[in-house]
Amino acid sequence: MLGLLKVRVLRGVNLAVRDLWSSDPYVILKMGKQKLKTRVIKRNTNPIWNEELTLSVEDPALPVRVEVYDKDTFSLDDPMGNAEFDIRPFVEAVRMNLQGIPNGTVITKVAPSRQNCLADESAVYWSDGKVIQDLVLRLKDVERGEVELQLQWVSIPGAGGLLSI
Repeated sequence: MLGLLKVRVLRGVNLAVRDLWSSDPYVILKMGKQKLKTRVIKRNTNPIWNEELTLSVEDPALPVRVEVYDKDTFSLDDPMGNAEFDIRPFVEAVRMNLQGIPNGTVITKVAPSRQNCLADESAVYWSDGKVIQDLVLRLKDVERGEVELQLQWVSIPGAGGLLSI
């Protein structure tokens, strides 16, 4: 294992309606064989989860998949879109082993493209001694919706670590 990726699932914006007038959305994060889930927010197409999910990273080339669902009681949960993002630009910034740079310093930026699900340019920056990345992902396979995330790296003492690759 190289380290831990803390993913703060901040909020959903203008998510699709899957019940009569609203939805009961939750998010599933997948990376490799790992699968983590947020809590369900009832009757809300602009939910605020502000929930932290932690993935262990063995291969930074694996994408992280985000799936949004509407919780249903008596039937299968309805899909509300999905997105993927690449953590390699983030991991490269962590590997730089930066120290002592001013808070808010932008290390790199990732532009939206056909190869990613970014809705806006995504900055990787230095904050309080940590490398942080803010992401706004446009959901695919759905009529509308975005999910906002924030990434943070956690090094594991004794693990191989990013600097040793």
